[in-house]
Amino acid sequence: MTAAPALKSLRDSADLRHLRQIIAGLDEGVILIDPDQSILWANAAALAMHGVDAVEDLGATVDAYRAKFQLRYRNNHRLGEDDYPIERVVSGEAFSQVVVEVAVAGEDSPRWVHQVRSLVLTDDQDEPECLVLVIQDVSAQFEAEDRFEQSFNANPAPALICRLCDLKFVKVNQGFLDMTGHERDGVLARTLYDLDILAHADKRDVAKQRLCEGRTIPQMEAELDLPEGGTKLVIVAGQPIDLAEQACMLFTFADLEPRRKAETALRHSEDRFTRTFSLAPVALAIGTRDGHRLCDVNEAFTELTGYTAADIVDQPLGVVDLWETGAIQHAIEGEIAADHPIRDRELRLRLKSGQVIDGIVSSEPIQLGGEPCMLWAMRDISTRKASERELVHAIEAVMQDTSWLSRSIMEKLARIRTPQADPVGVGLDELTPREREVLALICRGLDDKSIARTLDVSGNTVRNHVARIYSKIGVNRRNAAAAWARARGFDGDSLPARHPADAASKEVAA
Repeated sequence: MTAAPALKSLRDSADLRHLRQIIAGLDEGVILIDPDQSILWANAAALAMHGVDAVEDLGATVDAYRAKFQLRYRNNHRLGEDDYPIERVVSGEAFSQVVVEVAVAGEDSPRWVHQVRSLVLTDDQDEPECLVLVIQDVSAQFEAEDRFEQSFNANPAPALICRLCDLKFVKVNQGFLDMTGHERDGVLARTLYDLDILAHADKRDVAKQRLCEGRTIPQMEAELDLPEGGTKLVIVAGQPIDLAEQACMLFTFADLEPRRKAETALRHSEDRFTRTFSLAPVALAIGTRDGHRLCDVNEAFTELTGYTAADIVDQPLGVVDLWETGAIQHAIEGEIAADHPIRDRELRLRLKSGQVIDGIVSSEPIQLGGEPCMLWAMRDISTRKASERELVHAIEAVMQDTSWLSRSIMEKLARIRTPQADPVGVGLDELTPREREVLALICRGLDDKSIARTLDVSGNTVRNHVARIYSKIGVNRRNAAAAWARARGFDGDSLPARHPADAASKEVAA
């Protein structure tokens, strides 16, 4: 039988018709090809997978198909003529699971991803009678994998993917490489046995068991060995996933090294604070803000109050009875609760012996071991207060008979005794004769020009004298200066004339 009648017989045979009926409703695409490289038939699924409506649109022959559609592998490598699945099946090759990207001729971007396998139907003499391409459209699957790949690589959280069948690392993102300093090829060429990320995990046995079972690995702390030596503290967790239809484990990591460094720095800081606290010459105590319970005291505190750490630690200040009165205790606790700082507050302190002393107390909120605390500082000022009381008594004794003291000394003593009664300033004796003359004329109500004419000096000279008077007696107005002078019994009328112009000044004043 010649080729043409044989072909006609094949195309018209009942077997082919039955075959078409069987495969017409399949979800997989099926293309039937004659050994002479002509395309015989394709089901609806195969046509849809190529975006055409009729078998003629696929091309009448293998060469026409190749001209209409451009195929390339997933690595962007374009297929040669002999590598097309349709060419390979015509050559009699049997293959399965070939994945190619399919683009319409003239377009750069592929429209579909096909997974292709071949089937060769033979006659009674075992000669190829019909060649079959079975196609699955896996575009959605690979699009999802592409999205996962992009998300995996772009995610700043360090991550690794390990294939469960052989425990080989198949994917690593930039976050893991940056965190550890490993090279990508160095990771992907290794297995979990070579790069054991669970070697120093605090729940290593649990992690290994879950890994063998392909179950979720809970979060746990671990230390990763770094390529340049040393380790890095991390949190690691594992989540089972399917990747390219293979069971895998996705490992994610959180870098705890900054936390460890911060904790180390905090521990060193607290160690320094503890040494400083213990050796400080000032009485110091640390208490909690909740109830002001004391946590620790230093040696200076024991020396001042008589209380040792064993006496006072874990005791509220109120129970210790450190304050002289309950009113003082209530006031201090109220200010602490209101977040009002206490700065150099003069208080009466009761010592362990029962003696009451004058002290200065300050408090400062601090964080110690992650807990809010109060730092108390106390100083004994009994000696200073006693000296002040003795000075006051001496002043009072002296001022009972002041006939022999000058007014200037009296004023100074009065300011020491009651400093709030007199503003900062000087006595009349500390003004120069010319300044007293100017002050006298101010008391008489003269302005600067009149004073200049009276004293026969320039206006600038008068203004300079007035400025110095203001500076010395602590005022800034004429009426305040006059009041200051009159309060000291000086109004200028009794001042003897020191210049010939004094008579003229009196006439002007009159």
